[in-house]
Amino acid sequence: MILTTTNSIDNYRISDYKGIVTGTSVDAKTTFSFKHEKNLKMTTDVISKVQESAFLKLKENAEALGANAVVGITIDFESPEGAYFYANVVGTAVSIIKK
Repeated sequence: MILTTTNSIDNYRISDYKGIVTGTSVDAKTTFSFKHEKNLKMTTDVISKVQESAFLKLKENAEALGANAVVGITIDFESPEGAYFYANVVGTAVSIIKK
């Protein structure tokens, strides 16, 4: 499965548009440290986990539609309270074939 923020993929053409797909994930940072570096690492780990989970859900939703790629992906990431992290990815599920 090819995932891209662009609206096209080099050397491929879109043969069918399957629909808009999303992937959403949320997690909380439940541990804290008084050491700045350790706190940054824990925060970075939670952010990576949330983003990866959102992309996996996007991919699963695209596969359920019979797509083999998602184009035009946008990413929305928020942390309104500093401990909760939300990621939402949206794109267009498509079928692509080699040119």
